[in-house]
Amino acid sequence: MAYKSESEAYRASGVDITEGYRAVELMKKHIKRTQTPGVLSPIGGFGGLFAPDLNGVREPVLVSGTDGVGTKLKLAFLLDKHDTVGIDCVAMCANDIVCCGASPLFFLDYIACGKLSAERAEQIVKGISDGCVQAGCALIGGETAEMPGFYPGDEYDLAGFCVGMGDREKLIDPSSVTDGDVIIALPSSGVHSNGFSLVRKIYDEKALMSPDPDFSGRLPAEVLITPTKIYVKSILALASQVKVKGVSHITGGGFFENIPRSIPEGFGAKIDRASVKVLPVFEILEKRGGISERDMFNTYNMGVGMTVTVDPADAEKAIGILRENGEDAYVIGCVAKGAERLELC
Repeated sequence: MAYKSESEAYRASGVDITEGYRAVELMKKHIKRTQTPGVLSPIGGFGGLFAPDLNGVREPVLVSGTDGVGTKLKLAFLLDKHDTVGIDCVAMCANDIVCCGASPLFFLDYIACGKLSAERAEQIVKGISDGCVQAGCALIGGETAEMPGFYPGDEYDLAGFCVGMGDREKLIDPSSVTDGDVIIALPSSGVHSNGFSLVRKIYDEKALMSPDPDFSGRLPAEVLITPTKIYVKSILALASQVKVKGVSHITGGGFFENIPRSIPEGFGAKIDRASVKVLPVFEILEKRGGISERDMFNTYNMGVGMTVTVDPADAEKAIGILRENGEDAYVIGCVAKGAERLELC
């Protein structure tokens, strides 16, 4: 006797496997947009297969990254807008990988929810696919877990995992950073995907969903949900033409935690505070929350999503290449021997 996969008993417990099958069918058209020549397996198998192109690569090195979207998802729930948080998920992983000079190859997602809605899952995966296209990687698999009683029925969590590859001799090596090197800023699109626990302390749900003159009459939630910018193509274009000594992805911990991660011990980053083009959203958060400037720079990207460190002789060329690739890049500081790990001057 032939059976189709359907369980009334499982549905009665709160898990509808047929809704999961429907979600996958709705996702397929979005996933298809991300496919690259290395993809060997269709969606639906037990594992995603990928064959990297090793032509011209002398010593391949795999670089991996994993992250989630965090409590920024609360804004998606409030707005009932689910088609951009997937971009954040990809960005948090792919931007980390490119800090090493590696190219993202493929991405896998994990969606956990209290009650699965195929249409909402489709919107989440649409955003993930948009992010993968921006990062130049393929979405080759994932998992959607319906967990009644563990998550509220109308909420979900979202995380991802990305693998990239680089040629060992061409990977970005921060050990080459030295005294006098120039630190270049790449602007962010907004708050990106960090510090939202503090955002939600400053703005309760009512305030997030109320038109606010500070945001030109828009809902704060609409502005704050702006997806994280993906820098992969810009950084790879730069690294192909200029010796990039270090790259920092400015995420949780802000300037103070992240910029020193791309600078060797014994050196520090001197950042010219006046040169930092702080986005208005951060000035609003600082004022409304009564937050010190030091804490703002130690929590948020403050308008700088990434920094790149290069030799002074390469700085002008590097800025030109970044601008040709859509980044309004500018110098914010330099590396100094014996300085504090990060100084706002």
